Parts: sequence; C-alpha cells; structure tokens
Amino acid sequence: MKLQFYKYQGTGNDFVMIDNRDNCFPKNDTKLVAFLCDRKFGIGADGLILLENHEKYDFKMVYYNSDGNESSMCGNGGRCLVAFAKKIGVVDEKAEFEAVDGYHYATISEQNIVSLQMKDVSGVHVFPNHLFLNTGSPHHVEMVTGLAQFDVKTIGSQIRYSDLYGKAGSNINFVEQLDSDKFAVRTYERGVEDETLSCGTGVTAVAIAMFHNQLTSSNEVKLQVEGGNLEVNFEENNGNYTHVFLIGPAKFVFEGIIEV
Repeated sequence: MKLQFYKYQGTGNDFVMIDNRDNCFPKNDTKLVAFLCDRKFGIGADGLILLENHEKYDFKMVYYNSDGNESSMCGNGGRCLVAFAKKIGVVDEKAEFEAVDGYHYATISEQNIVSLQMKDVSGVHVFPNHLFLNTGSPHHVEMVTGLAQFDVKTIGSQIRYSDLYGKAGSNINFVEQLDSDKFAVRTYERGVEDETLSCGTGVTAVAIAMFHNQLTSSNEVKLQVEGGNLEVNFEENNGNYTHVFLIGPAKFVFEGIIEV
C-alpha cells in the first residue's frame, strides 16, 4: 500500500499528516502508526494526525502518539492540522473542527501563524511542589532552577510513571520564570516517552498555572520552548479559564509517498 503523507512542525513538535477523508487509512494498526513515526525506520515524528470528514464542522482531527496509540488532545498538532487543511484547500483563513476533547476554532494568517482555541479549564489543582490541570491532556507543572541543564527525560519519566499518576500517567512540564509575563518550558510527553521540543497543551497548562499561582498578572503569557516561542491568551473569572488561545507558527516541512 502506498501512502501520501505531509510533514509539519510547530516550534519543533513534528507530525505526519494524512488526508483520510476517503477512510482508507487502517486506523487500528498501531504498528503501522509507530513505524511511520519512527525516526530511524519510518518518516519520523512526535505523532501522526488524520484529517477526516465531519458532518458539521470543516474536519475531524484524529491524533496518535508516536507509540502508535490514539491519544488525548495535542495543541501543536491541532495548529499544524489547520495549516495542513489550508494547504489542501479544506479551509481558508478560519477553521472549525472536532478533536478528542471536543470543538475547536482557529484562525491562520498568511504567514501560517495559527491561533487555536483550546478547551476551557475549570480545575487547577495546587500542591506544595507542583500544579496539575487538564488542557485537553493531563499536565503536571513544576518550577525548577537551572532549566537549561535539567535532566528532563530522567526526572520527567520518574514522575510520569510514579504512583502520583498511576497507569495512565501525565505529561510533565518543568518551568523557569524569565520575566513578568515570560516563562521557559521543557516538557516530557507521555506516548512519546521523551522530551519534545515543544508541547502545545503543555505551554497552555503552564500559562494558566503561572497565572493561577500569581507568578504573573498577565493573561497574555509568552512561552519559550526548545523549538521556539509560543503565546497563550485567556480570560479568567473566579478560577475558571475561558477563551483560551494557543498562538504560534505551523510550518510545512515536506511531502512524499511511502510504501508500507
């Protein structure tokens, strides 16, 4: 079988995109998805995303982690999917789509800067050394010093697999404050089981957590990740966060055909 694919990246978080509006992709073949994401034997990516038809919105997003399993929401993946949908003529400057966590709205500029509306957040759980919240995916947020030298993979893996989160696990974000409204973030992602250059739901969680913990008074938070820069805007009312937008670039890398 020959597969047409497209490769996209958003601040270094990279994805294999497949137009599955004809429903030809074998969606239950986890080994195939893992192979396509494999950086040595396949195309190479942090995840694979299918664009499918939707009866009400512009399209449906189906997201798989690089381990081959269908997963929770991916913010950078959603932004890249909007850029992909624009490239193949499904949308123009605006998009409405459904993902695993529900409805999303997005806009895309001529420079492929995508502003993606994320889910509302009502529960931010504060613990002595970290915060926990769900922004479409579960996220542990922890402040550290010396982030540039921090062993994200080892310590992130320990927390992800600890009794704190059980079998399901969580994504783990380590944060260092750079300015009154700017934070550096490094993320260990479950399903990838490694640090990624960027995590969209992760920086969304960090922005809200930093505001919630009164480390910033700005509702327009800048996030510096290993792969570039993102911004998260939101509105807050009595601990409820609405109109949450993840903003940043989504770039086409290459396209091709692979025989599987």
